[in-house]
Amino acid sequence: MTTSKGHAARLAQALSVVLGTEEIPLRLRAWDGSEAGPEGAPVLEFHSRRALRRILWSPGQLGLSRAYVAGDIDSPGDIFAAFTALSSAGKFAEPGPFRRPTAGEMWTLLRAAVRLGAIGPQPAPPPEEAKVGKGRLHSRPRDSAAISHHYDVGNDFYALVLGQSMVYSCAVWPDGTSGAESAQTGNRLAAGLDEAQQEKLDLVCRKLGLRPGMRVLDVGCGWGSFALHAAGKYGATVVGITLSTEQANLARKRAAEAGLTERVDIRVQDYRDVGDGPFDAISSIGMSEHVGREQTPAYTAALFGLLRPGGRLLNHAISWNAGPTKPDPDSFLPRYVFPDGEMISLGEMVTALEGTGFEVLDVEALRRHYALTLRAWVSRLEANWDHAVKLTSMGRARVWRLYMASSALGFENGLTGVNQVLVQRPGGNEPPLRRTAWV
Repeated sequence: MTTSKGHAARLAQALSVVLGTEEIPLRLRAWDGSEAGPEGAPVLEFHSRRALRRILWSPGQLGLSRAYVAGDIDSPGDIFAAFTALSSAGKFAEPGPFRRPTAGEMWTLLRAAVRLGAIGPQPAPPPEEAKVGKGRLHSRPRDSAAISHHYDVGNDFYALVLGQSMVYSCAVWPDGTSGAESAQTGNRLAAGLDEAQQEKLDLVCRKLGLRPGMRVLDVGCGWGSFALHAAGKYGATVVGITLSTEQANLARKRAAEAGLTERVDIRVQDYRDVGDGPFDAISSIGMSEHVGREQTPAYTAALFGLLRPGGRLLNHAISWNAGPTKPDPDSFLPRYVFPDGEMISLGEMVTALEGTGFEVLDVEALRRHYALTLRAWVSRLEANWDHAVKLTSMGRARVWRLYMASSALGFENGLTGVNQVLVQRPGGNEPPLRRTAWV
């Protein structure tokens, strides 16, 4: 049954225009206490007229996202249920750039805003929105600013979300792990997160065939977790590079505490500036998403040139699975989370690697693993919410909650994937005959 009273009825009319659906899949609660929408549906609260004004100025995902980050709207219950309802509605269910409302739809939206007293100047975006400058896309200074926006949020905040492993990419979970939507599942996943991340690090080391004395380059080393694992468990000598000063400082501290400073060298350095190859193996875990589609061939060529003949590269990256459409550059993720980031398809990545001269040894899809990992991160964030807000800001904590929950749904519905592509530079030792050598 659907009920409509007070401001909520007009609000539902406005939101139906934005979502492109006659029946909104949410229970709306307006600032006057009135409600509209299906009873029993996930609740979305509008705390002020400013929320509608943001949507009027940016009638799509960006307007809703700004309202959520600013605290003008909220989802007081299960955030996964609310986002699932939103993402299944009309225009939001379509991959690619958001289709702006037609002139007629905008007129309907405008009339609703007038009757609700929401007309006014455009509200300033929340301060958490990215500002990376107007330099050339993927130039060194702009890439550095984009990386700093995402990763220099505070090491203590990331430790709270990521757990002891400090690994910021998908874990590898055992068969039978469930992603059912419940708080109990999230808590259980959070409890097993560190072990699952150690399994992922070990899997990468096995795929690369690491042995004592090998020299390894870790591109986008984060807080040093893979470098410490490769050096401490496999006896490798590792050079880890990152553009985040905060990451590098903590990675060096962790290496010193582990007694691995002789085997782990952490640098603040762009991969294009590494000049002390060759390396026996290269790992790139969750980094190539920052490279950009046009720069991907140059990226693979640079890593090819840094490997010795017979050396292996493992590229672990999120992929865009929605066919020929491309992600919307004017949406929440590029504006708040990954400025200038670009997801490309698995086929594009493999083509670039092969075009450089690499031989593909193995491709492993880990899409479901990332959905589980994100649910674990959301559980950790929500369990430590007040502390997370103190470490950053309310807006930043809300950005990460929205980003991780919506990303989990993207992996679950197959819009995005994540793949480990293992390749080898020709020459040197032949690879094993079967992939059982590393699984």
